[in-house]
Amino acid sequence: MSKLYEMPSPFEIETGTVLMLEPNWARAGELRAQLLDESYPKPFVVDNGKSRFLYFNVRLMQSEMSLKAPNDLALRYTQKMMAFLLFHPRPKRIVLIGLGGGSLIKFCYHRMPGTQLTAVELNPDVIALRDAFSVPPDDARLQILETDGAEFIETTEKGIDVLLVDAFDKTGFAPSLANRQFFENAYEKLAGNGILVINLAGEKETYAGLIGEAMHVFDDQVIVISVPEDGNHMLYAFKEYCFEPRWRWLHNYAKELRAKFGLDFPAFVQKMERSTKLGLARREAIRGR
Repeated sequence: MSKLYEMPSPFEIETGTVLMLEPNWARAGELRAQLLDESYPKPFVVDNGKSRFLYFNVRLMQSEMSLKAPNDLALRYTQKMMAFLLFHPRPKRIVLIGLGGGSLIKFCYHRMPGTQLTAVELNPDVIALRDAFSVPPDDARLQILETDGAEFIETTEKGIDVLLVDAFDKTGFAPSLANRQFFENAYEKLAGNGILVINLAGEKETYAGLIGEAMHVFDDQVIVISVPEDGNHMLYAFKEYCFEPRWRWLHNYAKELRAKFGLDFPAFVQKMERSTKLGLARREAIRGR
């Protein structure tokens, strides 16, 4: 791992050590001032001895890794993104747009040995922090690419089983993905029973209207659930023709998945069924107009 610049955290709440992509001769006073007034231009890490957190600015935490269990999913929203396994338990090919601290890619890499994984990340500085978050090196199964997620989806070959989107910049949801064209390209590149999963977080106006676009492109085969613990919404869009969840069967299968992966799949399926019956996706789509 290339050495990161270390300094005591200047933040009142996020205590510990700040790790930064800076040379060892950098001036701590200048960096401290930039962190505090949010003019520091790169992502940075806060290490409090128990966990490591990735930030673009201190108001919006991007990722969390437990130092004791670096391959687990510490944040509730990342756990809920894995709810696609209820509907597609053995994906051969997963694409993730937005590497962040690598939580999702690590979890899939270690728990799903039969799956090809590609992570697409626009910001080279985020990729440069991969060692700080114990992201494994690229190999025959794992590829991390520095490129724009929308462009990658436009040009990649068809047959993606699961497309996970967790892509943010300092202002919120990545603008190149917040449009109908992206959804149409995603739909085209997904396999016949492929699933698109999007973390909707940050400022609501950055993703307002996206649920409606997903409903349009995926023929209303969309489930939206809230993640109150993290203040997010999770969107699942299903390409499968005449998608119809067998809820009773899924409640039983969720217990198997919980035993295998250690995540609360019974709670996820309960929330998804409730959301479907309440028509939450349609209500959120109307609200976003």
